[in-house]
Amino acid sequence: MLRRTALAASALLAAGALLLTACTGGGSSPDPTTTSEPDTDASAIIRLVLEPGNLDIRETAGAALDQILVDNIYQGLVSRTPEQDIVPALAEDWEISEDGLTYTFTLREGVTFHDGQELTPQDVVWSLTTRKNTPEWRDSARLANVATIVADGQDIVLTLAAPDSSLLWNLTGRAGLILKEADTVDYQTKANGTGPFILDTWRQGDNITFARNDAYWGEPAQVAEVVFDYIPDNQAALNAALAGEVDAVTGFDANLKEQIEATGDFALVLGQSTDKGTLAFNQASGPLADKRVRQAIRQAIDHEAFIEAGQSGETLYGPIPSLDPGYEDLADVAPYDPEAARALLTEAGVEDLTLQLTIPSFYSTTIPQILVSDLNEVGITLEVNSVDFPTWLNDVYVNKDYDLSFVLHTEARDFENWANPDYYFTYDNPEVQRLYAESIASTDEGEAADLLADAARIVSEDAAADWLYNGASVVAVGTNITGMPSVNVNERLNLAELAKSDG
Repeated sequence: MLRRTALAASALLAAGALLLTACTGGGSSPDPTTTSEPDTDASAIIRLVLEPGNLDIRETAGAALDQILVDNIYQGLVSRTPEQDIVPALAEDWEISEDGLTYTFTLREGVTFHDGQELTPQDVVWSLTTRKNTPEWRDSARLANVATIVADGQDIVLTLAAPDSSLLWNLTGRAGLILKEADTVDYQTKANGTGPFILDTWRQGDNITFARNDAYWGEPAQVAEVVFDYIPDNQAALNAALAGEVDAVTGFDANLKEQIEATGDFALVLGQSTDKGTLAFNQASGPLADKRVRQAIRQAIDHEAFIEAGQSGETLYGPIPSLDPGYEDLADVAPYDPEAARALLTEAGVEDLTLQLTIPSFYSTTIPQILVSDLNEVGITLEVNSVDFPTWLNDVYVNKDYDLSFVLHTEARDFENWANPDYYFTYDNPEVQRLYAESIASTDEGEAADLLADAARIVSEDAAADWLYNGASVVAVGTNITGMPSVNVNERLNLAELAKSDG
């Protein structure tokens, strides 16, 4: 049997992750310049960009919820590090049978929910079973291959109908979160988890405050509270940092490095991420149904310009970023070549083409500016439709009413979207769907990754979308702060080790 224990997971943690070529730091914050001891009564204030509309982690989409609630408030049997290694959480260890059909997790004892109730094996069985059988709950389909979920003492046994190479990973996300059975909490505005922090207050439109969970089963949080201050504008965030109103700034603009480091109170840290700046093509009908037109758009775009403009990140020419299994450098598929782009448009019989770009208004105007300029060079007029995020969700994500759309997809290992013809990408390729299914069914990690790589190349060669860049996690960290994550912070922000000193 394959066995993964806390000791083995620690070894994986030590392996770390490769830095981006533009990185100035790794997965942790710079050492503080003071020798002061951490203040366990401290309040740490962190700037975030996108505030969630509600707190219902069961049903509400959006990375804004995962970013703050997973790990800090809610936990699963297993979790993952920013570098994407799978580690124990509410399960102290686990075993996987040789045939990949049985997963046995040993549940920790002495764990309580934030309301003081004990975590029981039945809570785990109920949570996973309800998730699997409730389509309205996010990621319920990720448990589709699980046939039975039972408790045997402190052991939780999942039996699969077929091998699923993604199951353990899926359990580190929403699909694996453990809730209290028959809980009456109002999930829209409240929370009841097992994590190191408790939801204290939510001042909608302003901030969310977490307080340390003094009854936490693991090492207690090192600050008394964390305040998430929602400041969409980078200049306003810079001003708040310089005024001493925030201790860390996520989602920052690397071009403002000199300004925020000027006083010596902050250091800018660039970390790797799975953020994919995705330019989606609605290929259901019209000119974008022609692969030549889509390929022309790809080759008209100077991808290096986005890296230069942002002073961070790296180019990406396919749907899988370098942190994820199946990554391959696909730059050869769509090299920057405006002349080739014009030739493709001529071959497709397209001229004087006008397309609309729908983009959420909180993204930098630099993105549409580059796109408008590059596409104009090959004879495509791009009209920019800047909308609020709820409008984007309704028009693009739900109703697929768009020509081109830009959004930053932050979720790791989300290739499944390219194997789903019903997703808003409108991409439908049976060969990609077959390769993805074979990857999921594989019991060999290497083989599963190779199958994903093969599928990803097809997606890129089909010009199913364009991937403008693989973003970096850009974080400005106070020099009196330690333990601030800087890898993949737009997806998950585990603050269990965050500490703040007086000086």
